[in-house]
Amino acid sequence: MYLGGIDITYIIFVLPALLLSLWASAKVKSSFAKYDKVMSKKGYSGAEAASILMRANGITDVSINRIGGSLTDNYNPSSKTLNLSDATFASRSIAAIGVAAHETGHAIQHNVGYGPLVLRSTMVPVANFGSRLGPWLAILGIVLGGSGTANGYLSIWQLLTNIGLILFSASVLFYVVTLPVEINASKRALKILKETGVFDSEELKCAKKVLTAAAMTYVASALSAIGSLLRLIFISKSRQRRR
Repeated sequence: MYLGGIDITYIIFVLPALLLSLWASAKVKSSFAKYDKVMSKKGYSGAEAASILMRANGITDVSINRIGGSLTDNYNPSSKTLNLSDATFASRSIAAIGVAAHETGHAIQHNVGYGPLVLRSTMVPVANFGSRLGPWLAILGIVLGGSGTANGYLSIWQLLTNIGLILFSASVLFYVVTLPVEINASKRALKILKETGVFDSEELKCAKKVLTAAAMTYVASALSAIGSLLRLIFISKSRQRRR
């Protein structure tokens, strides 16, 4: 669907999520930068706070590592490592401790067997495969199925399109499952920061702003993936109706 050379399906299904993603990315960076200048009252570093929070939850088998970059923090359930970026590991800011607490929230999820985290972990291989191959297979099937070279092979190209859409759907589902995992990790982070006394009520409000901004990036990613899938489905169905 084109209007004046403009792809209407892109504007309807993809562009809104893309704009939200750009806004969310800018928001999380600005929020982190703002509260990265505000030092915590207790003076803990991100790594020290993470260690305190894990011990408070009976977690003693997770190692805390320093990795390069900024906001590259993550928890790896397979190796049981909490990986904190340069901007988080030694920093004593509210923003750094909030991020470290969020990743600690994932460690706690893993420790208690939080369902959505378990599901997401099992989906990783399929989701990675689907995100890389699915869209290309779907596009290839749509293009060849609608071209003059299709001839008597329409069913084959439609099958290729369907396989691509199914694979891509697996990666989209991964993004959807990621939402409750990330939101729950932030809730756990704020809860344990309060319970352990690492943050007071004023600091918790600041940390919540940073984590809320970060959560919006996951919402935007999920909406972008959903929009891209719906666009491919819409184009595929439109091509079928024209035959």
